[in-house]
Amino acid sequence: MKERGIGILLLLAALGALIALGLITYFIFQAGVPLIARVGLWEFLSGMRWNPTSKPPQFGILPMIVGSLWLTVGALVIGVPLGLAVAVFMVELAPPQLAMVMRPAIQLLAGIPSVIYGFIGLTLLAPLVRAAFGGPGLSVLTGAIILGFMILPTIIAISEDAIRAVPLAIREGALALGSSHWQAISGVILPTARSGIIAGVILGMGRALGETMAVIMMIGNSLDIPTSPLQPATTLTSNIGLELAYASGPHREALFATGVVLFIFIMILNALATTFVRRPVLSRSST
Repeated sequence: MKERGIGILLLLAALGALIALGLITYFIFQAGVPLIARVGLWEFLSGMRWNPTSKPPQFGILPMIVGSLWLTVGALVIGVPLGLAVAVFMVELAPPQLAMVMRPAIQLLAGIPSVIYGFIGLTLLAPLVRAAFGGPGLSVLTGAIILGFMILPTIIAISEDAIRAVPLAIREGALALGSSHWQAISGVILPTARSGIIAGVILGMGRALGETMAVIMMIGNSLDIPTSPLQPATTLTSNIGLELAYASGPHREALFATGVVLFIFIMILNALATTFVRRPVLSRSST
């Protein structure tokens, strides 16, 4: 009876999570899909102008999509190599005492509010970028750098767990065959832990794509399509965060429609990443 009761409680908890996700999905779609139907999906996605107060109003989110892609790719370019390097160092190279100090320090990064990251970037990073490269300072580059550091705790923690989960026999087998330590890391351990590492990258991508406050403070919030990392831009999330407080009528519906696009975009990315993770690949270690 006790085990059956625990099973029922776990089932209810799982159903509760699914119900909450269903309600969120229904709320967003029922508020945003009608405007997409009126404007047209292609016009909404490919439109170059966002001017809800004009006559007639213009609802084009292509500059926001491009800005989101710029920012997400830039954050991954900065965060993934650095995060993976830190994870490998902590597991394979660092003395145990140093790893014990680094782990809570990295976890502390995850607890810092995003507005603090934005404030530090606004007061320190933006003037440095402006002095070194020119431009307004508040740009895709500064936003990507800040987001790259914000996604580090997620990538490091999950990659570290994945690397530690590699069986000891695989490590010892690689060394027994004459591999150096670095050859074992790059040719055997990392390919074996690839699924967990990609999962960490996916979660970091979701954090970068869904971040709002730090992005609003750092990216410049320009509705033009950026053609350079030094130009300001806007993202899907920052536009929603800036305008939802005073939007009404079709304007509010357009913001919910933007949320629908963001929701679908994240689902597609997760599906593609899951397909890639599950695809069988013959690693060099098995060869």
